[in-house]
Amino acid sequence: MKRAFFVLIIMAAVLACNTQRKAVEVSKNNVEVASEDSLEYDVETFDQRFETWYQLQNTPSKYRSQSYYENWNRQYVSEWNARCAHPSRNWNFEPVIGYEPGEDYGFELNHKLFYYFMYVENVLKIKIVASGPRIYEP
Repeated sequence: MKRAFFVLIIMAAVLACNTQRKAVEVSKNNVEVASEDSLEYDVETFDQRFETWYQLQNTPSKYRSQSYYENWNRQYVSEWNARCAHPSRNWNFEPVIGYEPGEDYGFELNHKLFYYFMYVENVLKIKIVASGPRIYEP
C-alpha cells in the first residue's frame, strides 16, 4: 500500500513538472444550475498579451453571426491540428484544439476562439489559413 501511494506521488510530481507549452484549450466545465446538470465551455489561453488584445477587439460593432465564427473556426482548427500533428520549424504550438464541429459551443466561445486565431495571424504574424478573413483594425 505504501509503495502504491509513493508511486502515485511520483507520478503527480512528474505531471506537475510537465513543461509543455500550451497555447489554447477548449475545455468543458461542469456547472450545476438549479439542480440541473449542464456543460459550460471555455477557451483557455496562456498568453496574457492575447487577453489584453482581445479586450480591445471585443466590441459589439465588430460582431458577426455565430455561424460565421463557427465556419471559420472549423477551418482554423482543422489546419491548426494538422500542423500540430506534423510540426515544422516555424510552428511552435504544441496542443491540438478539441473543437467538435457538430457541438454548439455558443457565441462567446466561438467569438473568442476566432479572435485567438486572428491574434496569431495578425499580431504574432503566423499564417494559419492562407486566405483567412481580415479583422477590423482598432
